[in-house]
Amino acid sequence: MNAISKKLVVDEQGRPYEVIIGWEDFQEISEVLGWDLDDAAVRDLRQAREDRERGLEGAYVDLDAL
Repeated sequence: MNAISKKLVVDEQGRPYEVIIGWEDFQEISEVLGWDLDDAAVRDLRQAREDRERGLEGAYVDLDAL
C-alpha cells in the first residue's frame, strides 16, 4: 500500500474530528482488514482457526488437491 492521501477535518477547538480518504484507498484498506467478507466467509475463517488450534489436520485440503 502506498501513502494514503487524506484530508483531516478538525473541530472548533482544532482537534482532529474526521479523516477523509479516497475511495480506492478505502477499498484497499477494507480488503486488507476483511471488511469486505460476508458472514459465511467470516464463519468459515473462524472455523478454520478453531480447527488449526485443535490440530485437526483432516479439516484441511492439500494445496495440490485444489
